[in-house]
Amino acid sequence: MLRPLDPDRDGPALHAIFGDDEGCRFLPDGAVQSVADTVSLLKKWNDGTEDTTWAIVEAEDGAALGRVTMMPRGRNIWEAGIMLCPAAQGRGLAFTALCETLDIIFDQHHARRVYADIDPDNTPSVRLFERLGFQREGVLRANWDTHIGIRDSIIMGLVASDPRPWKS
Repeated sequence: MLRPLDPDRDGPALHAIFGDDEGCRFLPDGAVQSVADTVSLLKKWNDGTEDTTWAIVEAEDGAALGRVTMMPRGRNIWEAGIMLCPAAQGRGLAFTALCETLDIIFDQHHARRVYADIDPDNTPSVRLFERLGFQREGVLRANWDTHIGIRDSIIMGLVASDPRPWKS
Protein backbone atom coordinates (compact mmCIF):
# COMPACT_ATOMS: atom_id res chain seq x y z
CA MET A 1 0.00 0.00 0.00
CA LEU A 2 1.19 3.50 -0.79
CA ARG A 3 0.42 6.87 0.74
CA PRO A 4 2.00 10.26 0.04
CA LEU A 5 5.34 10.59 1.79
CA ASP A 6 5.38 13.02 4.72
CA PRO A 7 9.02 13.64 5.67
CA ASP A 8 8.18 14.74 9.23
CA ARG A 9 5.87 11.79 9.88
CA ASP A 10 7.89 9.17 7.98
CA GLY A 11 11.43 10.31 8.77
CA PRO A 12 11.76 8.49 12.11
CA ALA A 13 10.73 5.13 10.59
CA LEU A 14 12.78 5.65 7.42
CA HIS A 15 15.87 6.44 9.49
CA ALA A 16 16.17 2.62 9.67
CA ILE A 17 17.32 2.93 6.03
CA PHE A 18 18.99 6.32 5.84
CA GLY A 19 20.85 5.97 9.13
CA ASP A 20 22.20 2.52 8.21
CA ASP A 21 25.56 2.18 6.45
CA GLU A 22 24.54 -0.98 4.59
CA GLY A 23 21.13 0.47 3.66
CA CYS A 24 22.87 3.49 2.14
CA ARG A 25 25.78 1.62 0.60
CA PHE A 26 24.81 2.52 -2.96
CA LEU A 27 23.80 6.13 -2.32
CA PRO A 28 26.24 8.87 -3.27
CA ASP A 29 26.69 10.24 0.26
CA GLY A 30 26.07 7.28 2.56
CA ALA A 31 24.17 7.14 5.84
CA VAL A 32 23.12 10.18 7.86
CA GLN A 33 23.69 10.51 11.59
CA SER A 34 20.30 11.46 13.05
CA VAL A 35 16.56 11.29 12.51
CA ALA A 36 16.64 15.06 11.96
CA ASP A 37 19.16 14.50 9.15
CA THR A 38 16.86 11.88 7.62
CA VAL A 39 13.89 14.26 7.77
CA SER A 40 15.99 17.00 6.16
CA LEU A 41 17.16 14.65 3.40
CA LEU A 42 13.59 13.48 2.70
CA LYS A 43 12.37 17.10 2.51
CA LYS A 44 15.14 17.94 0.05
CA TRP A 45 14.41 14.89 -2.13
CA ASN A 46 10.64 15.37 -1.88
CA ASP A 47 10.77 18.96 -3.14
CA GLY A 48 9.15 18.94 -6.59
CA THR A 49 8.14 15.27 -6.45
CA GLU A 50 5.43 15.46 -3.79
CA ASP A 51 2.82 13.92 -6.11
CA THR A 52 5.12 11.09 -7.27
CA THR A 53 6.81 10.06 -4.02
CA TRP A 54 5.15 7.65 -1.63
CA ALA A 55 5.71 5.90 1.67
CA ILE A 56 5.37 2.14 1.45
CA VAL A 57 3.07 1.00 4.27
CA GLU A 58 1.10 -2.08 5.24
CA ALA A 59 -1.84 -0.01 6.54
CA GLU A 60 -2.96 3.57 5.84
CA ASP A 61 -2.04 4.63 9.39
CA GLY A 62 1.00 2.33 9.61
CA ALA A 63 4.64 3.26 9.86
CA ALA A 64 6.63 3.77 6.66
CA LEU A 65 8.48 0.63 5.62
CA GLY A 66 10.12 2.25 2.61
CA ARG A 67 10.05 5.01 0.05
CA VAL A 68 9.32 4.82 -3.67
CA THR A 69 9.64 7.75 -6.03
CA MET A 70 9.32 8.60 -9.69
CA MET A 71 11.46 11.60 -10.55
CA PRO A 72 10.63 13.57 -13.71
CA ARG A 73 13.57 13.81 -16.08
CA GLY A 74 11.84 15.72 -18.91
CA ARG A 75 10.27 14.71 -22.23
CA ASN A 76 7.90 12.19 -20.51
CA ILE A 77 10.89 10.33 -19.04
CA TRP A 78 10.98 9.34 -15.37
CA GLU A 79 13.60 7.81 -13.09
CA ALA A 80 12.47 5.20 -10.55
CA GLY A 81 13.91 4.95 -7.06
CA ILE A 82 13.00 2.65 -4.20
CA MET A 83 14.39 1.75 -0.78
CA LEU A 84 13.02 -0.51 1.94
CA CYS A 85 13.78 -0.75 5.63
CA PRO A 86 15.90 -3.84 6.31
CA ALA A 87 13.11 -5.48 8.34
CA ALA A 88 10.68 -5.12 5.41
CA GLN A 89 12.91 -6.67 2.75
CA GLY A 90 12.15 -10.05 1.19
CA ARG A 91 8.35 -9.75 1.50
CA GLY A 92 7.51 -8.56 -2.02
CA LEU A 93 6.78 -5.00 -0.93
CA ALA A 94 9.22 -3.40 -3.39
CA PHE A 95 7.72 -5.31 -6.33
CA THR A 96 4.16 -4.39 -5.33
CA ALA A 97 5.03 -0.74 -4.71
CA LEU A 98 6.82 -0.39 -8.04
CA CYS A 99 3.95 -2.07 -9.92
CA GLU A 100 1.54 0.49 -8.50
CA THR A 101 3.82 3.47 -9.14
CA LEU A 102 4.63 2.34 -12.68
CA ASP A 103 0.92 2.10 -13.46
CA ILE A 104 0.43 5.64 -12.11
CA ILE A 105 3.35 7.06 -14.10
CA PHE A 106 2.44 5.35 -17.38
CA ASP A 107 -1.35 5.72 -17.12
CA GLN A 108 -1.82 9.07 -15.35
CA HIS A 109 1.40 10.94 -16.15
CA HIS A 110 1.70 9.53 -19.69
CA ALA A 111 5.32 8.48 -19.36
CA ARG A 112 6.89 7.07 -22.48
CA ARG A 113 9.93 5.76 -20.59
CA VAL A 114 10.95 4.94 -17.02
CA TYR A 115 14.51 4.04 -16.14
CA ALA A 116 16.48 2.95 -13.11
CA ASP A 117 20.13 3.78 -12.43
CA ILE A 118 21.50 0.86 -10.41
CA ASP A 119 24.93 0.09 -8.97
CA PRO A 120 26.24 -3.12 -10.59
CA ASP A 121 26.81 -4.67 -7.15
CA ASN A 122 23.20 -4.06 -6.10
CA THR A 123 22.03 -7.47 -7.29
CA PRO A 124 18.65 -7.42 -5.49
CA SER A 125 17.69 -4.18 -7.27
CA VAL A 126 18.83 -5.46 -10.66
CA ARG A 127 16.71 -8.60 -10.17
CA LEU A 128 13.71 -6.57 -9.01
CA PHE A 129 13.72 -4.39 -12.11
CA GLU A 130 14.26 -7.43 -14.35
CA ARG A 131 11.13 -9.04 -12.80
CA LEU A 132 9.24 -5.87 -13.69
CA GLY A 133 10.24 -6.21 -17.35
CA PHE A 134 12.95 -3.56 -17.42
CA GLN A 135 15.62 -4.14 -20.05
CA ARG A 136 19.31 -3.67 -19.36
CA GLU A 137 20.27 -0.83 -21.69
CA GLY A 138 23.90 -0.37 -20.84
CA VAL A 139 26.56 0.53 -18.35
CA LEU A 140 27.78 4.04 -17.65
CA ARG A 141 31.36 3.58 -16.55
CA ALA A 142 32.69 5.66 -13.64
CA ASN A 143 29.34 7.45 -13.44
CA TRP A 144 29.19 8.19 -9.70
CA ASP A 145 31.75 9.56 -7.26
CA THR A 146 30.43 8.13 -3.99
CA HIS A 147 31.41 7.56 -0.39
CA ILE A 148 32.56 4.04 -1.45
CA GLY A 149 34.51 5.27 -4.47
CA ILE A 150 33.94 5.75 -8.19
CA ARG A 151 31.04 3.54 -9.30
CA ASP A 152 29.50 2.40 -12.56
CA SER A 153 25.76 2.53 -13.28
CA ILE A 154 23.60 -0.08 -14.92
CA ILE A 155 20.79 1.65 -16.77
CA MET A 156 17.58 -0.36 -17.02
CA GLY A 157 14.56 0.91 -18.90
CA LEU A 158 10.89 0.21 -19.50
CA VAL A 159 8.96 2.02 -22.24
CA ALA A 160 5.21 2.49 -22.48
CA SER A 161 4.86 -0.11 -25.25
CA ASP A 162 6.75 -2.83 -23.31
CA PRO A 163 4.79 -5.61 -21.64
CA ARG A 164 3.95 -5.09 -17.97
CA PRO A 165 4.54 -8.54 -16.46
CA TRP A 166 2.60 -7.71 -13.29
CA LYS A 167 -0.57 -7.25 -15.38
CA SER A 168 -0.49 -10.81 -16.81
